[in-house]
Amino acid sequence: MMKNITPHNFYIDKEERNKQNGHNSLVVWFTGLSGSGKSTLANQVEKKLFEKGIKTFSLDGDNIRSGLNRDLGFSPEEREENLRRIAEVAKLFIKAGTVVIASFISPLKKDRDRLKEIVGVENFVEVFVNTSLEECERRDVKGLYKKARSGEIKNFTGIDAPYENPIDPELKINTEEENLEDAIKRIVLHLQDKLKISVQ
Repeated sequence: MMKNITPHNFYIDKEERNKQNGHNSLVVWFTGLSGSGKSTLANQVEKKLFEKGIKTFSLDGDNIRSGLNRDLGFSPEEREENLRRIAEVAKLFIKAGTVVIASFISPLKKDRDRLKEIVGVENFVEVFVNTSLEECERRDVKGLYKKARSGEIKNFTGIDAPYENPIDPELKINTEEENLEDAIKRIVLHLQDKLKISVQ
């Protein structure tokens, strides 16, 4: 089937769209345990960028699984496919000139490496939200850890499925030591050079 597919060359490319928007396009990928604060940080960072006129769009685990990936479960193979699809969607948004704010547990190094391969390392900003399992369980905003501990949820990251900490993320945020406002400021300042505009 693939041999019958011919990629179409469009007149308007990523560079033209970035030029029109006045900023580069890329994906800011927040990874960390459930309850680590990924979505909170991602939402606030997007708000800050949006207020500065940057074209943004958010992709988040629960939203994607209720639509695009509603057919996938949580087996290792399905988790891998879940992330592959998300990366392909992010790649399209990047080509459209958009800054993608992605918030996904993405627990395995090999899967995160594949994400970078799909979207391009130069387009990938990895933000590791480094919150301890103990703190995530204490927060347990959605009650998922309690269900995982009782056996109601299987293959739950941090309980009976592994999370491999990023070895060399572009940014590491420790939510137990750094307050939200400072963390957001640090992320946005880091993105300033990547975006090639002033976002202060």
